[in-house]
Amino acid sequence: MFPERFSNLPAYAFPRLRALLDVAEPGGEVLHMTIGEPKHAFPPWITEIISRNAAEFGLYPPNDGTPELQAAICGWVTRRYGVTLDPGSQVMALNGTREGLYNAMMALCPETKAGGKPVVLVPNPFYQVYMVAALSVGAEPVFVPATRETGYLPDFTALPADVLNRVAVAYLCSPSNPQGAVATSDYWQDLLALAEKYDFRVFADECYSEIYRDTPPEGALAVAARMQIDPERVVAFHSLSKRSNLPGLRSGFVAGGAESIRRIKQLRAYAGAPLPLPLQRVAEAVWADDAHVEENRRLYREKYDRADEIMQGVPGYRGPEAGFFLWLPVEDGEAAALRLWRETGVRVLPGAYLSRETSGGNPGQAYIRVAMVAPIDEMTRGLTSLRACLYT
Repeated sequence: MFPERFSNLPAYAFPRLRALLDVAEPGGEVLHMTIGEPKHAFPPWITEIISRNAAEFGLYPPNDGTPELQAAICGWVTRRYGVTLDPGSQVMALNGTREGLYNAMMALCPETKAGGKPVVLVPNPFYQVYMVAALSVGAEPVFVPATRETGYLPDFTALPADVLNRVAVAYLCSPSNPQGAVATSDYWQDLLALAEKYDFRVFADECYSEIYRDTPPEGALAVAARMQIDPERVVAFHSLSKRSNLPGLRSGFVAGGAESIRRIKQLRAYAGAPLPLPLQRVAEAVWADDAHVEENRRLYREKYDRADEIMQGVPGYRGPEAGFFLWLPVEDGEAAALRLWRETGVRVLPGAYLSRETSGGNPGQAYIRVAMVAPIDEMTRGLTSLRACLYT
């Protein structure tokens, strides 16, 4: 009566966290450092755009994004990566990138590969929609460790040929969630060369691309263009949630080869939920503006520096290259999160809730993820309490 393919899914990370922590009283003023929900101010002119276009809530929105939004997205891609995309055929607006990361799999993953069940490569730890998307199309998710030994990025090149021959899609998040590691140009080249050799697509989740310390992270589309590989090989996903502190806008985009985007658009026409028109008007303006992004980045750079100061001397501490999470080593993530809650009131996420158990163990078991999204004074209080509780 019910599908078996989802029968062994664990509870999602945040219900699991509530079950772990809410049985105990907090040991101090509650501070949430669990979810990656940006708290910096978004541009003040956004509400004016919504108000000015409020009547368009009475209209069905265009499925693919307004022409103005598609043009604004392509303009940003050119400014940021030096890549020229056709607005009408190579991009589509998303109602949040999670929709795109899921539906692109539905639209593009073949039913078989090399005569058998297709494989989807998933970094471990990972954004949980990758696994569910793979299961939804009847593919086999293969979890590839992204650990300190591999630079916190998965080493897909180390997989055996019998696995690689069946790969249909490989997900990669760069900058990575939760570790904040950045794929270099060489890393992307190696992955795309592997995709060419074994004929699979790369789904590049680049939602954290605009939050970094010094050097802008390389982009998959830019590397693919320089390599002159098949444009259908790469599908890239971006979001305004982190770039512009607008998680509630639910606005992102997917970009790739014209045939890939055509198929994604076709599925969206049947089963998707396009962004309401007034919110598309906001996205048009936000993708066209870079000043607020630089200010946002400045605030995160201050947080990187503060975190480095507070965590100096902690064994195994590594400040993130990009993104806004700390991936902190502990003996056991669940035990550490529960102790921290009971003694300080600070809530963090056990790393195992973002990972899957494999034959090599759970690569998130000995970590906690800490979101640096609160104002810097609150973040400072939380990290100071965390250090005193867990590392003294």
